Amino acid sequence: MTKISVLDLAPVIQGDTPAGAFRNSLDLAQHAEKWGYNRYWLAEHHNMVGIASAATSVVIGHIAAGTKTIRVGSGGIMLPNHAPLVIAEQFGTLESLFPGRIDLGLGRAPGTDQLTMRALRRMPEDAHQFPNDVHELQMYFSDPSADTAIQAVPGRGLNIPIWLLGSSTFSAQLAAAMGLPFAFASHFAPSDLLDAIYLYRTHFKPSAALEKPYVMAGLNVFAADDRQHAETLFTSVQQQFLNLRRGKPGLLPPPAIMDSLWSEAEKRMVAHALHYSLVGNFEDIQTGLQDFIKQVQPDEIIATAQIYNHADRLRSFELFSQAQA
Repeated sequence: MTKISVLDLAPVIQGDTPAGAFRNSLDLAQHAEKWGYNRYWLAEHHNMVGIASAATSVVIGHIAAGTKTIRVGSGGIMLPNHAPLVIAEQFGTLESLFPGRIDLGLGRAPGTDQLTMRALRRMPEDAHQFPNDVHELQMYFSDPSADTAIQAVPGRGLNIPIWLLGSSTFSAQLAAAMGLPFAFASHFAPSDLLDAIYLYRTHFKPSAALEKPYVMAGLNVFAADDRQHAETLFTSVQQQFLNLRRGKPGLLPPPAIMDSLWSEAEKRMVAHALHYSLVGNFEDIQTGLQDFIKQVQPDEIIATAQIYNHADRLRSFELFSQAQA
């Protein structure tokens, strides 16, 4: 059976605050743990008023403290925004507090716009150092030797799984070369999914971290007891992507009738970005899930759902967990 996990963008809905988003995230994580989800990841974004997880390691600590068994981690930390030593210390601290439950997923995108990158004291060319930064991070987690001048405390000697995340073939090839698990962001970047997985599996080199390839793929899930209700819930993320493409990101909006909101070209653009989305009742989700597994053959699926109403969001993840049973 393919494992299932949760990717939470800690959505801030219209009429609420980040504090409300954090309460909802913890509640979802506690339910996900009960429903048998394998891991619960949060993503780093900056200058996005509709996403509350900018301080990703802090939110991971909040979720891990309120759960007991589910793995908790980053999907991901945008490593070019940080010194590898700082990330090693942060995740070394998390692993020390919650041993055996912390994942470190790494991306090379900035997770924001260029103006905010400068506010983060980062430049676009910093992404070119990503492979070297990953190697440096691994060094901080390795067993310390007598001649190690710089050590991550906490961090050194801790077995924290490192994942590489990507929306293109670059990270797939890097993950293969480094022998690391790979997660593809097919929930918003569908075009290169199959090519990236093929390259990763074909060129994978076993390492001390991983003996054989391990692929996780992203999937949007909007499940409800009624198909029409699920389609209504889906309009919140459709609006969110539409606003993002227009350069006007905002709070997650309530469901709406889309026909009057977008042009035909915008409708096609959003449909392409959200190609890997399951929307419907339990039978629809179950069938769609089986088709996705047959096509992609992932080792694990990480589901995300930008749903306005928290009760509806919980129900969607509950139905998805049942569809996998």
